[in-house]
Amino acid sequence: MEEKLRIIISGGGTGGHIFPAVSIANAIKEQHPDAEILFVGAEGRMEMQRVPAAGYKIEGLPVSGFDRKNMLKNFAVLYKLAKSQLKAYSIIKKFKPHAAVGVGGYASGPTLKMAGLMGVPTLIQEQNSYAGVTNKLLAKKAKRICVAYDGMERFFEKEKIILTGNPVRQGLVNNKITREEGIDSFHLDSSKKTILVIGGSLGARTINQCIMANLKRIKENNIQFIWQTGKIYFEQAQQEVKKYGDLPLYVTDFISSMEHAYAAADLVISRAGAGSISEFCLLGKPVILVPSPNVAEDHQTKNALALVDKSAALYIKDSEAIDKLVDAAMDAIGNEQLLKELSENIKKLAFPNSASIIAEEVYKLANEYRKKNGN
Repeated sequence: MEEKLRIIISGGGTGGHIFPAVSIANAIKEQHPDAEILFVGAEGRMEMQRVPAAGYKIEGLPVSGFDRKNMLKNFAVLYKLAKSQLKAYSIIKKFKPHAAVGVGGYASGPTLKMAGLMGVPTLIQEQNSYAGVTNKLLAKKAKRICVAYDGMERFFEKEKIILTGNPVRQGLVNNKITREEGIDSFHLDSSKKTILVIGGSLGARTINQCIMANLKRIKENNIQFIWQTGKIYFEQAQQEVKKYGDLPLYVTDFISSMEHAYAAADLVISRAGAGSISEFCLLGKPVILVPSPNVAEDHQTKNALALVDKSAALYIKDSEAIDKLVDAAMDAIGNEQLLKELSENIKKLAFPNSASIIAEEVYKLANEYRKKNGN
C-alpha cells in the first residue's frame, strides 16, 4: 500500500514568505487531502505563530541571518547555522518527507541543504526578480525552481525553471467584497477617493514618515487614507494623528482583513516585496512602489522596475520619498486615465493559479521519489 504523501515546507521571517508557504500547503491538501505537511521555520520568527494558526505543525531551527555590518557577530550565526543543519537532519530523518519546498527566509537554507544531501527532492519557490544568494546555492541540488518573473535563467539552469508566479493569500482569490463594503469596514466615506498605505507586516519607516509629515495636507484634501503603520511605528503615528483632530484617515498597526482594505483602495502605496506585488497584480490595483533599501541584493528595487518597465506601477526611490511620495500619490489619485492604465497593465502580469501549479510540481517530485524508493 502506498504511503501517505509527506511534504516539508520551509521558510518564513515575514508575511511575504509565510502567506505563499501556507497557500502552497493548502493547495497540496486540496489536491491530496491525506497528505501530511510539516513546516520548518526559524525560532522566534513570526511563522512560529502564523503557521499553527493556519492549522499546520511547525518545527523551529535556531537559525538567524548574517550581520553584514558587524562581521564579528557572525561567529554566533555560524554556530547557529551548524546547529540548525543538525536539527534539520534530525527532523528529515524522523518525518521522512517525499519532497521538500523552500519559500525563502532563514530556515529554508539549512532545511533544503540537508534534504538535498539526504536524497530528498527539493523545490525552490523564488519570489523575486533577482535571485538571492541562498537560493542560488540551493538551486544546484534543486529539482524544480518555481519563479515569478521572466528571464530567471540568468540565475538558474533553464531546464529546472517553471514560471508559476507567486502564491497569494487564499482569501484574496475569491474576494467578492465591494468597494462600499470595504470602505464601510474602516468607517470611511465611500464618496471619497481612498489611498491604502502599507509597508509590509513589520511596517516601513520611510513611508510612515511621509504620511506623518503630510497630515496637515491630508486634512485639507478631499482624499482619505487607510494607513497600516506596523507595530513599531503605531504609537508614534497615533500621537501625530491626534494633533490634527478629525482626519479622513483610518490608522492601525495591522490590517487583519486585507480583502476589505484592497476592496476599499483606489490607489495603494507600498514597499515592493514580491508577495505584495503578486497581490496587486491579481487584483489589478494601481500602486506606487517605494522599495525598501534594507534588503539583500536590493531585490525590491528590481521587483519594482520589472513592473515600471511594463507601465504597470509607479516608482519612488526611498531616498526621495519624503519630498516626492505624497505629491505623486495626490497627482495619481486625481488622474482617472492613469489609474485605469496602471490597473489594466498590472493585471496582465497576474498568475491566478500559482499555488495549485506549484502543488502539482511538488506532487510530481514526491511521487517519483516514492516510486523510486518503494514508499
